[in-house]
Amino acid sequence: MSTKKLKTVSLEKMIDTHIGKEGTSNRDIFEQELKIELLGLLIKEARLHQNLTQEELGKLVGVQKAQISKLENNFTNARIDTVLKVFKALKAKVRFRVELPKLPKGKVAMAGV
Repeated sequence: MSTKKLKTVSLEKMIDTHIGKEGTSNRDIFEQELKIELLGLLIKEARLHQNLTQEELGKLVGVQKAQISKLENNFTNARIDTVLKVFKALKAKVRFRVELPKLPKGKVAMAGV
């Protein structure tokens, strides 16, 4: 009988090894997909907490039950306004955090009109 000793590594190291290091294309895609999946889970959890069916939530938002199902199961890239309507119907507070790269000193970002 072989006795191999298993080595314990951190989740971060596993992701670095098998997905890619931070800043790589594969890692960026992985993290984006993970965030979208978490959004679907949050929608489902909030809906269940409110004791709503997908059909009832769809009626509150003005979309079909199938759209709610797709959101919860990450089968669609939903429009941001639809996602916001869903969270509003669920009486959930939504906060977005946008991080922009730092600009060189003296440079100012301008928004187009």
